Amino acid sequence: MTGPRSQDERDALTVEIVFALVTAALLAAVLYVAVASPALFDDLGRAQETAWQTAAFAAATVGFTVRLVRVLWLFSRQRR
Repeated sequence: MTGPRSQDERDALTVEIVFALVTAALLAAVLYVAVASPALFDDLGRAQETAWQTAAFAAATVGFTVRLVRVLWLFSRQRR
C-alpha cells in the first residue's frame, strides 16, 4: 500500500467519477431517444409503442453501464 491519498488524488477521482456519470447519462438519453423515436413521434399501437420503449430502455441501460465502466476502468489503468 502507498498510504493515504493526497487531496489532489481525491479531487481527480471525484472529477473522473462525475465525468463518467454525466457522460454516461447523456449517452443513455441519446440512445433512448434514438431507439424510442418511432414510439415517441409516430402514432403506433399500444403493443408496438411498449416494445419500442422497452428496447430503448434496454439500449440506454447498456449504453450507460458500458460508458461508466469504460471511463472508470481507463482512469484506473492510467493511474498505474
